[in-house]
Amino acid sequence: MTRSAARSNITLDDVDATVINLLQDGFPLVPRPFALAGEQIGLSEVELIERVRRLREAGMLTRFGPFFDAAAMGGAFCLCAMAVPVDRFEEVATKVNAHHEVAHNYERAHRLNMWFVLATLTPEKIEAVAHEIELETGLHVLRLPKLEEFFIGFKVAA
Repeated sequence: MTRSAARSNITLDDVDATVINLLQDGFPLVPRPFALAGEQIGLSEVELIERVRRLREAGMLTRFGPFFDAAAMGGAFCLCAMAVPVDRFEEVATKVNAHHEVAHNYERAHRLNMWFVLATLTPEKIEAVAHEIELETGLHVLRLPKLEEFFIGFKVAA
């Protein structure tokens, strides 16, 4: 089985698919996690690290790292949306993404065409960062705070 990568010229093989699926199921918290994870799927530590590096560079893995529950640690998350004029989208995205509190930023085909997540050390900082973005861009930031948490366990089988 091979799959063409949508954003690159690499072809995913069965081992790549196994690596992607493995990474979505968690990663061992041990001194040499790549060695243990690789052992589970028949790869050496070096082979697994190289596969992950290649998949990241090709854009097949957009993120590799832990997800933290900011609220459980005293911080906060907030989904935000903006209506950005099309001719200013890149400029505004650059300003929004310059804030280290911005976890992800997505373009949508909607009047509210920019959606991003703010993750801050304190709940009060959400308002401060959103206000800074408004001042920098001259555009309103719609704040959509989490009212209830749902765990959907989203995984994409490779």
